[in-house]
Amino acid sequence: MPLPFLTADRGFDTVEDVALPFDDHDQWRRPYRPGPWRVAAAAVALLLASFMLLATMIIAFAGGLAAAAVCFGLAALVIVVALRMLRMGAWVSRHGLRRVAFFRTTTLAWSQAGGVRTVQQPVRWLGLPRTVQGQALVAVRKNGGEQLALLTDHNADFLARVEAFDRAADTVEAWSAEYARP
Repeated sequence: MPLPFLTADRGFDTVEDVALPFDDHDQWRRPYRPGPWRVAAAAVALLLASFMLLATMIIAFAGGLAAAAVCFGLAALVIVVALRMLRMGAWVSRHGLRRVAFFRTTTLAWSQAGGVRTVQQPVRWLGLPRTVQGQALVAVRKNGGEQLALLTDHNADFLARVEAFDRAADTVEAWSAEYARP
């Protein structure tokens, strides 16, 4: 028994896929949903943090306040890492493009962007050092600087989800066509 109201991708299969009236283009937004690999990794990290917080409570009740503080600090660090993993990806707004990596965020204004295109190139598999041949959505700078890789079809959002990568790439290219000035 299919339950279409429970699926996350049902909005893309209908004709009614239009922008909502309160859709504010000044807000930074991710034009795609986080992928299952990214969500699963963050869920496992948050589960680990919950066990660490339980251990913190047990240690605190046993009287080891210094050890409880260390355990609480590590649990807070794991929570911050999980939230940062969920935040990673490409973001767009009326102001430009933003690529959020784990340690760095790079913003490129539409006035600096020469265009956004999909290219075939070696890409990193799940962000690891191993590279495979794949597709990447890159932003080309007008001044001829290095290209900014926004999305790849082998990252944690699009691994084994080619249609989702194509849809996200088309959406970012549409934002570029709307706001980038030649």
